[in-house]
Amino acid sequence: MGPQQPTPRIRNTSQNVQLTYNLPHRIHDVKTYPVLSPQGATILLHAHENGVRILWRGGKRFKPTKKPATPPQQELKNGSADVIMLDSDDEESVPKAKDPAPFIDKPEFEGDAADGPYPDIVQTLDLSLGAPAHHLAVPQLTPCSPEDVGGPGADLLRDRMVFAVSCTTSDLYLLSLPLTPPSPESKARPDLRSSLLTATAGSGSWGETVTLLTGQSKQSSGIALTFAKPEKGSTVPDRAEDQAGSSDSVPQPHLIVASHNREATGVLRFWDVPLNPRTGKADSGRVKPFQTELLPSPLTGISFNPANLSQLLVVASIYPVRIYDYALPSLPSDDQATGLFPSKGSWLLSLYQPFVRPTGTRKPMLDAAWIAHGRAIFVLMADGTWGIWDVEGASPLGATILGKQSSGIQGAALTKFSVTGHVEGTSPLRGANAGSKPGGDFVPMTPHTRRDAAASLSAVTAPERLASVRGGVVVTPLPAISSGSGSGDESVVLWIGGLDNVSVIPAVYRFWDAQLRRSAGGGVNLFSGTVPTRMIRLQDLSTGLLGEHCCGVGAAVNFARLQENDGGLRVEVLVQGETRLVIVREAEEGATGGAKATGSIVSTRRRLFSDRGGAPTEPPSAITVHPRPDKPRNVSFNLSVSKRRSVRGLRSGGPGSVDRTGMHEDGDQTHDFTLPIGRPRSAFGFADLDAAADVQDDVEGRDIEAEMLDIMEIDRALEDMEDHRGSGRKKVLFEES
Repeated sequence: MGPQQPTPRIRNTSQNVQLTYNLPHRIHDVKTYPVLSPQGATILLHAHENGVRILWRGGKRFKPTKKPATPPQQELKNGSADVIMLDSDDEESVPKAKDPAPFIDKPEFEGDAADGPYPDIVQTLDLSLGAPAHHLAVPQLTPCSPEDVGGPGADLLRDRMVFAVSCTTSDLYLLSLPLTPPSPESKARPDLRSSLLTATAGSGSWGETVTLLTGQSKQSSGIALTFAKPEKGSTVPDRAEDQAGSSDSVPQPHLIVASHNREATGVLRFWDVPLNPRTGKADSGRVKPFQTELLPSPLTGISFNPANLSQLLVVASIYPVRIYDYALPSLPSDDQATGLFPSKGSWLLSLYQPFVRPTGTRKPMLDAAWIAHGRAIFVLMADGTWGIWDVEGASPLGATILGKQSSGIQGAALTKFSVTGHVEGTSPLRGANAGSKPGGDFVPMTPHTRRDAAASLSAVTAPERLASVRGGVVVTPLPAISSGSGSGDESVVLWIGGLDNVSVIPAVYRFWDAQLRRSAGGGVNLFSGTVPTRMIRLQDLSTGLLGEHCCGVGAAVNFARLQENDGGLRVEVLVQGETRLVIVREAEEGATGGAKATGSIVSTRRRLFSDRGGAPTEPPSAITVHPRPDKPRNVSFNLSVSKRRSVRGLRSGGPGSVDRTGMHEDGDQTHDFTLPIGRPRSAFGFADLDAAADVQDDVEGRDIEAEMLDIMEIDRALEDMEDHRGSGRKKVLFEES
């Protein structure tokens, strides 16, 4: 068997299940690769202080390795004639050892996927880059199996994964690697121990290829990549093909990589990397950018449109969100220009966010992402406000920003949201009186106090206070349930500030529809057949992070929940800590006593044991108190401190007498709980300490469990009395004048 893989610490809460993985290095970024491995595992990538680690989670496990039978060695005794001596003069006659043949990895997997409550990590692989890796980028695809991959680069993506990595040394790499995890025999090869450079990316030990993207003088602040396939019959020569001398008439898939950094006031660059579908390798080892766009301010995020592959969404904090097209020239085309794409692109649209009241500065934009398969934009602002810009009529009403039904442009200053709202738990970021005194003392309004109040209000709501807020938005497309149902919905995971404000929208389109109905006053029709959806706030994340800060979020599709249409979570949320990775998934019914569907209207009745699917689950490890089966339904309690019976009556043992536990001996099933005999008539005998010290409790003849159950019944009865206290009558308070 190979080395033991990381195992999580499982924590069950009332809302979710958290799987915590303690990693030996600091995490900088986490991404989920959209294509599954051939054995059905979900591929997770995370950048750390020395490179990239790849984890294969779930799917089929490796078959146990068979150790080769070693022939028995003959022991040589002293004076044996079997010893052969070699003369130093005959060194040339000794045959030299041949170079070992290159290792060919042929992993073997079991027939079925591993059974268990949660997927296990099957294999891990570390790729060293010689510098800390900070950002990762994967293609914008709908998560699917390798057989279902379509579009540009499909031949390549069925066998290999392609992703981009940026390092602190201003280097930007494009890596290609097989989708199949390496076998334990491959990781245990003796030649890997011969050199310290065998784990370095680009050595070819794992079948990987590395392409260096040059042209930057500072490290990247964010990267993105997408596929672009050149049109057939294009007469424009390809720059990379000219450098390599390739004359292949068949158009190859091209990979477009975008990166922005803080050079000068901000720079945006694009690289065009043609890939070979057979090897997944670029024609040249070093690629220069084909477009460089100077910006008026540094950017905070970029993302490619999953439908229109040449459009890039650009986010720049207090500036409007803009859309850039690198394939659409801003100037007339030049006949002498070479290359597949123009040297300068075009800015298509600017979307303006609201202002911070009462100032004239716009709200800082944390992040923005494409939704509705590239037809709308979801934005998140630093004060907890979210909104959806409908660019191409993707809403249920079909009204676009530039449409005739409701124009979205308001005086070239604001862009109207289709729907908007606030993230739960972010009201302190929008509170205008956050800087006021907690006592709420009344201050007379004078010209001086009015001026001070205006100054404090502007200071509280100033953009400087919101500039330090961190957050992000991650959109995960959901695969279609059936082949003929078209494109599926999408899930959105957003976080703002930290681990206390991580929320999930299970289905964006249904959430969008519900928000429009609520704003119109129509509500949700119970007989429409659609499940209501809302924004779900994840609870108790500090339980999994164990004191670490939330540095980012991600999402992975839970393929086992895709068939269920109950409004619950169909994704697993990846919460990135400093050195911990927490995978949050929805709690199953009966696993933690909570409700199954977090985002829908379900029953919250707690169940001790679940019989879902006909197989009972393992009972919980916590102490569970069950009522006694022989306990009567009606129970009477006597809380009086006075003695109701004498000691003589107790010792007689006659009919109607009561033993030390308070039970009747005549078979009466009505319990009577009295205080111990000999207690003083006062409410509490605090002064009689000597008598208390002399009392010896006979534990052998007592049923401690029954007494504990009785005490719990008393507490429950008192709680019920408190809940119904004062009901049915009016309380009157009399005070002496």
